[in-house]
Amino acid sequence: MPFRLWMALVCFAITVLLNATVKAQNEPPKPAEIVVNGSGGAQEAGSKKAFFEEFEKRTGIKVVATSPPNFAKLAAMVKAGSVEWTIAELDIEEAIRAEQMGLLEPIDDKIVDRSRFPGEARTRKYVFSRAVYSTVMGYRTDAWPAGRGPKDWKDFWDTAKFPGPRAMQNRPVDNLEFALLADGVAPDKLYPLDVERAYRSLDKIKKHVAVWWKTGAQSAQLLIDKEVVLGTAWNGRYFAAISKGAPIHVEWNQGSLKESAFVIPKGAKDAYWGQRLFAVMTEAKLQAVYANFATYPGLNLDSIQFTDPKIAPQLPTHPANLPRQFWQDARWWADNGAAMEERWAKWVIAK
Repeated sequence: MPFRLWMALVCFAITVLLNATVKAQNEPPKPAEIVVNGSGGAQEAGSKKAFFEEFEKRTGIKVVATSPPNFAKLAAMVKAGSVEWTIAELDIEEAIRAEQMGLLEPIDDKIVDRSRFPGEARTRKYVFSRAVYSTVMGYRTDAWPAGRGPKDWKDFWDTAKFPGPRAMQNRPVDNLEFALLADGVAPDKLYPLDVERAYRSLDKIKKHVAVWWKTGAQSAQLLIDKEVVLGTAWNGRYFAAISKGAPIHVEWNQGSLKESAFVIPKGAKDAYWGQRLFAVMTEAKLQAVYANFATYPGLNLDSIQFTDPKIAPQLPTHPANLPRQFWQDARWWADNGAAMEERWAKWVIAK
């Protein structure tokens, strides 16, 4: 081997060794475990399979999962200066409220690469968007053949053209947006929501809604049991039903996209290692593993190419589906959600 080449290889090896040494010196001590508080169920099982086991293999740190999510407990722990969780799952609106209340550690973009995340998920300072889901329209294909049923919320509201009982969630979230879209508001002009106009629109469909569903399981089951012919549900609920043979068609047009959030509580003692877990969770191939298991994809847009081709078209981030939907304004709901819930509770029971 020529001397110059030998020297170059030696210098390269020394540089790599020094960089690794510096990195190790800059890292805080490794704890035996970190704690991730989440919603349990399929989310926890999918996270363990896709992310937690990989993190444990790379770092030697065990990931302990607890549930359920609890915003009030997170706030109390931070204020008491005794934080049990390294990472916590919150609704995106709750996560933004926690940010506004000063309860969170910032995301370290030097560790967590979100460059392939879309929209605000790429730049949220205190919130890690761990997955995305969509509230979409679904209908029975024995009522209308696939592709020949309602194509947007204006059609959903058109009970003459598309007759039959409907189902919608018993919450204002999504429904206010859908009501405005039905009334002709363009998706990119939704926010701030014109609440009065939304309720005037909702008044027109109210008597045709046979069931205001309260759980995700109920939303799809109503179609399976033929209690309704047309409804709304989270995309994963429809996918699960369709995969078992239910005659349901999903209409992605004007679906409402939402982020599922992870945060690091302020004062978490192993916050650095929480950031390192977030870094693992940004990786496209690992997000594909999660999507294949849980049918809720991560936000790395490159992950779709690694997802099972039978599952990918059923995900909200598939290139054929994503541009047809709109991103819900989580900050608007964080600021106005409590008032909207109060008004909805009165409206939905009024005759």
